[in-house]
Amino acid sequence: MTKFHSAAPTEAVDDYLKAILELSGQADDRVTSNALAAHLGIRAASVTGMLQKLAGLEIPFVQYEKHRGVRLSPAGRSRALEVIRHHRLLERFLHDVLDYSWDEVHEEAERLEHYISERLEDRIAARLGNPGVDPHGHAIPAKNGVMAERKEVELPRWPCDVPGVVSSVSDRDPAALREMKRLGLLPGARVLIEPGSRAGSLLVRIGGEAAVRLTPQIAAGVLIGELL
Repeated sequence: MTKFHSAAPTEAVDDYLKAILELSGQADDRVTSNALAAHLGIRAASVTGMLQKLAGLEIPFVQYEKHRGVRLSPAGRSRALEVIRHHRLLERFLHDVLDYSWDEVHEEAERLEHYISERLEDRIAARLGNPGVDPHGHAIPAKNGVMAERKEVELPRWPCDVPGVVSSVSDRDPAALREMKRLGLLPGARVLIEPGSRAGSLLVRIGGEAAVRLTPQIAAGVLIGELL
């Protein structure tokens, strides 16, 4: 395989590494090119070319085998966690200090995450009191790259009549986040799926209030983390 010289990661490289980490899950499963293409919104052929390049660096960012998918190398995982730490600290700072709403912070953090220095990262963390989660409930990796493992279940897969607590919510859709906030579907909220739920919508009590019906799009973005 052709070896490429190492270089400072670009925005595109960072986005690939973050996507692989997210899609591989806690089990570090291999991620297919098609799954990456769908996640990033680009052609599968472009994904294959980038994965070959990342695998061919002097210090590879990924371990890639054609038809078997890709997983992060130690160097790739370290960089992905660093960028995720930047992103989630920035979200927390924008939300808590600069009064951005929780549906605005993801896009701003996406722009800034690649460029902040380690010094600025440390000062943001210190100013915030070294928070453990971002505004959407996602764990913030520690400075040493360790990220707490959490057992979470998508709300549509949670059993009826079993109390649960919202652990985190997807931050990818600003409109969905605005609706979640309106409904009170925030991290820490108590939820209970009622037996009247049916395919296509869930009947859910949120924080002890009257049950509301959630669309599949909203429900799929809510993760339950623990029993009451």
